[in-house]
Amino acid sequence: MSGEEKGRGGANGKGKKRKYLPHGKPVRKGLYPVRPGVQGFFLTCDGGREKQATNEALNLLDRFYEELLYKKNPEAASGMNHSKPLNKKITFDDSDSESDSGSSGDEDEKEEQTDIQNSEEKSETVASTEQEKELVTPKNEEKDGEQIREENEESQPKKARVEIEKPIDELIAEELREMGDRKKRKFVALDSGCNGVIFIQMQKSEEDPSPVEIVQHMMNWAYTTKKHMSRFILRVLPVEIVCYASEEEIEKAIKPLFEKYFPEESSSPKKFAVLYDARANTGIDRMKIINAVAKSVPKPHKVDLSNPDKSIIVQIAKTNCMVGVVEKYKELSKFNLRQLTSQQ
Repeated sequence: MSGEEKGRGGANGKGKKRKYLPHGKPVRKGLYPVRPGVQGFFLTCDGGREKQATNEALNLLDRFYEELLYKKNPEAASGMNHSKPLNKKITFDDSDSESDSGSSGDEDEKEEQTDIQNSEEKSETVASTEQEKELVTPKNEEKDGEQIREENEESQPKKARVEIEKPIDELIAEELREMGDRKKRKFVALDSGCNGVIFIQMQKSEEDPSPVEIVQHMMNWAYTTKKHMSRFILRVLPVEIVCYASEEEIEKAIKPLFEKYFPEESSSPKKFAVLYDARANTGIDRMKIINAVAKSVPKPHKVDLSNPDKSIIVQIAKTNCMVGVVEKYKELSKFNLRQLTSQQ
């Protein structure tokens, strides 16, 4: 065997040990992809800064979500600190509050003095009995000692007693439940499949504010304060529907959404505009999607591209179509945080 063969295969001619994955265990690489049926937020960021922008987006969404939640339910904010039950109950034997009258305070002092005198007399009798050990049994000694301890504890003012209400096992179980709830986040990052694009899924319940409300609150706050909130996030758009990017699927998915924002029987018809953008998908005709979305809106409402009341945002990323309806889209710099905070 030559020197090169020994270097490759070792002394025995065997190569390096190959590491195989365990059988039957799936390997997950990266984030889960965006799928139809979810809702959340569509964000754009600087290319190559997706991880940093994701962390910023999660922090911002948590912040504005909590603000809106407390505005809707102020009782929840006030009861947050008192939700955890107390484990200890403290009771005071002697009531020496300042609100009591002077006569009651004098009576308490007299009772304390009489208790101290009685305890001193009993201590003297016990000392005398200790000298006469032959007449006293060990049982009586133990009883007298216990009585003296109890009376001394009762005679001491401001003595607090602690009573445990719940066992330790239940308290540990409650702590573990709280730790588990903290790990269940309201917002989860998903893989959009495109560079410079982030998708944050919102696990929404009935009482939670919608993604549209969160984004509108965020943009209004940025417009009024002009304070920078992020370094890498550019645009934040709400997503209320995610479906497969085809004309038929889009028309089916947007019907319940348009019934909410554009009712057929409305005294005040609204003006709307359809804004379309596609990434990593060249097989879909732009005008066909725009016309399909515009025709799904009932007739009392009209198209107005210059000054719309509602803007229907359609974003396509690979094979997914994301739709959201917002207000003041152009006035708020097309929901671009960088432009909103840089304006003066």
